[in-house]
Amino acid sequence: MYDVGNSAFVLLSTAVVPIYADSLLEAAGQGNIVSTWGYAQTVASLVIALLMPILGSIADVQGMKVRFFLGFFLTGVVMCLGMALPLGWLAFLVVYVLATIGLNGSLTFYDSMLIDTTSNERMDKVSSHGYAWGYVGSTIPFIACIALIFAGPSLPGLDTAACTRISFVITAAWWVAFTVPLLRSYRQVHYRTTADHTAEAVRGTFRELAGTFRSIAANKPLLLFMLAFFFYIDAVNTVISMSTSYGTQLGIDSTQLVVALLVTQFVAFPCAILYGRLAGRFGAKPMIVAAVVAYLCIVMFAAFFLKSAVEFWILAVLVGMFQGGIQALSRSYYGKIIPKDRANEYYGFYDIFGKTASVLGTFLVATTTSLTGDASLGVLSIAILLVLALIFLGLQKDPTRAS
Repeated sequence: MYDVGNSAFVLLSTAVVPIYADSLLEAAGQGNIVSTWGYAQTVASLVIALLMPILGSIADVQGMKVRFFLGFFLTGVVMCLGMALPLGWLAFLVVYVLATIGLNGSLTFYDSMLIDTTSNERMDKVSSHGYAWGYVGSTIPFIACIALIFAGPSLPGLDTAACTRISFVITAAWWVAFTVPLLRSYRQVHYRTTADHTAEAVRGTFRELAGTFRSIAANKPLLLFMLAFFFYIDAVNTVISMSTSYGTQLGIDSTQLVVALLVTQFVAFPCAILYGRLAGRFGAKPMIVAAVVAYLCIVMFAAFFLKSAVEFWILAVLVGMFQGGIQALSRSYYGKIIPKDRANEYYGFYDIFGKTASVLGTFLVATTTSLTGDASLGVLSIAILLVLALIFLGLQKDPTRAS
């Protein structure tokens, strides 16, 4: 249910927010949407990467996980509502960055809830279904928002910008509605018993983080996977977050961009479920490797062939086929190979690797585009990261498979 709720904001952020931000930039006579958007994403990712391991360690104490989840969730929702205010481009981006921090912070704690809700044997399936239903469920408010935005000029007293701002309110309401079931039903099963009070947990946090880091460094299969994850999730997150701004920079009509990304959601629904089933047959790691190879092909296609709306549609379908699968299986595979009673702390490090990678990817694309004036070269740089991910995956011995 929470996948269904938060994915509405993710979809709106991918398809509508960059276009709206571009219109604010143009009105203010400011510059390139690809570089500006890339820097905004970089700031949000960096804050999450720095915060999550520390907060995650505290949240592993009994009863704390849902409290931290609630705090970040409410931050995201309130900032999403704040985006509906008539703001200038800089103020809008600041509010958006705060909303993104709220979203991604909540997802760190939400991801770690997976180990409390199912067994190792069903983890791939449950994670895949979460992503799948999130993709298809998010299209309901999104279609309503798009219909409102397109109808804006014909509605009395409203224009496209006003209808876009109303869409942020609709999305926030949807996000809240589908979070309530989780808040009412979730129970933390795995937790630390070494600290009974928050103050004790805070005092021991940095010592425990150092111990966890040493444990990860000493666990070669886990370390190699996290290094691989660092590089390939960089590519995945960068493609997701930069696709619309890249298409806008190429001059592709905003209607084509939005509809193509909507199609992505419907493609991702059955593909994510299929990926979960294939993982049950072939294993999670082989399916992750297959998705990394597919993303390498997607990046090459985007850099060399993406010039028109037709190619953008092809790109959207290809991303939809592999996006949910690689995200879902990464989440569940990691959950299988870490200590269950320290899940939130380990998922905090998972976010260090994931969000710091997002900082690198979006910054690399933004800086390359700024220096060369060619967004295609920025996209092409992502291929290097995918190749490095394949090298580390090749070196890793899968601890979930029998010798």
